[in-house]
Amino acid sequence: MISHYGLWREVLLLVAVAPFVYYILAILAVFRFFGRNQTQARVDYTPPASLLKPVRGVDFGSYENFASFCKQDYPEYEILFAVNDDRDPAVPLIRQIIAEFPQRRIRLFTSAEDLGANRKVNKLAMLAREVQYDVLVLTDGDVRVDPGYLREVVAPLNDKTIGAVTSFYRAIVQDNLGAKLEAIGAASDFFAGVLMARWKEGIRFALGASIATTKDWVRKMGGFESIADALADDYELGLRIANAGGEIVLSREPVWTMYPAQTFRGFWDHQLRWARTVRLCRPFSYLGLLFTQGLPWTLLAVLFAPTALIGSAYVAAYLVLRLPMAWTVGVWGVRDEVLRRNLWLVPVRDAIYFIVWLASFGSKRIRWGSEEYTIRRGQMVPVAGREKTPA
Repeated sequence: MISHYGLWREVLLLVAVAPFVYYILAILAVFRFFGRNQTQARVDYTPPASLLKPVRGVDFGSYENFASFCKQDYPEYEILFAVNDDRDPAVPLIRQIIAEFPQRRIRLFTSAEDLGANRKVNKLAMLAREVQYDVLVLTDGDVRVDPGYLREVVAPLNDKTIGAVTSFYRAIVQDNLGAKLEAIGAASDFFAGVLMARWKEGIRFALGASIATTKDWVRKMGGFESIADALADDYELGLRIANAGGEIVLSREPVWTMYPAQTFRGFWDHQLRWARTVRLCRPFSYLGLLFTQGLPWTLLAVLFAPTALIGSAYVAAYLVLRLPMAWTVGVWGVRDEVLRRNLWLVPVRDAIYFIVWLASFGSKRIRWGSEEYTIRRGQMVPVAGREKTPA
C-alpha cells in the first residue's frame, strides 16, 4: 500500500512540472513573435476600407473609442455603425460623432434582420450589404485605436493569400477588482495561449476586438449569415476563412479595449461564458489547459511533497516562471499597463480561473446580457425561445 502511495506521489509531482514547462515554452513563443526583426519596410497598401462597428450600449470610454476611428491616418474609408434599435443609448453619441467629424463618411443603421441568436452577427450581416468598399475592418464597440491602426491591419491584405488580420488588445479599466482580474487574465494567460497555438499549428481563429478581411473572403467562408447562431463568432469567422484557404495573420500592433466596473455576478457570468465558449469551440485544447495551470498543481505538490524543501521548490518555480511569463507576453509584448501595475494579482486570477475552468463543465448554458442560451454544436439556442422577425 505504501509503495503504491509513493508511486502515485511521484507521478503527481512529475505531472505538476508540466505547467512550468509550458511557461518556458510560452516565453519562447513570445520572443519568436515579438522579437522578430521589425525593421522591414511596411507595404504601402491603402485601398479604400469599410469599418463595420456593431454596437450595443455605451460604456465609460465610448466617445473616445468612436472618435479614435475618425482620426485615422488613412486616405479613404467609411464607418458604418449598427445598433439593435433607435432606443439604444449609443444612438445619440453616434449622431454626435457624425456631427463632430463631417469630413468622415459615417452612417448609422438600426433594426437588423433576426438571422440568428447572435445579434452582433445579425448587425454585421446587415452592414456587409451596405458597405461601399471591398476591404472590411470589424471592431467591437468598446475598442479604441491609434491613428495608424488602419494602415497596420490593412497592409498585409496586399497578399491575396491572407484571409484576415487580427489583433491583440490592451486594457483600459475602471477602478474595479473584477475589471482588473479580467484584463490580467487576457494579457497574462490568454495571449500566451494564442502565441503557443500560432507556434504549434498556426492561427486558425480570429480575435473579436479587431479583424480585417475582404468581401471575397467573407463570401468564401459562407457570409456572416452562416455564423448567425454561433456563440464564438470571431473564432468561427477565422476558422472558416482558414478552412477556405486563407491565412490568418496576427498583428503586432494591439488595439485597446474597455473593462468596465462590474458586480461579482457580472464578473462570474462573463468569465464562465468565455470559458464555456473556449470549451465548446476547442474541447481537446480546453482539457489540455489543465496542464498549463501552475497554481493548482503547485498546491497539490506542496500537499503531497515528501519534504518541505521540495514543496517550497514548487512554489518558487511557480513564482519564478509564471510571473516572468505574464510579464513577457503582457507587458513586454502587448504593452499592457494594467498588468504592469498589477502583476501581483496574477496568482489571484489563476486561483479564480481554476474554479471557473471546473465550473465550465457543469452545463452547456451561458448568460449573455439578460438572456440565457444553451449551446448545441457551437450554436446558441435561446432557452426561452425567440421568434425570428423581419427587419
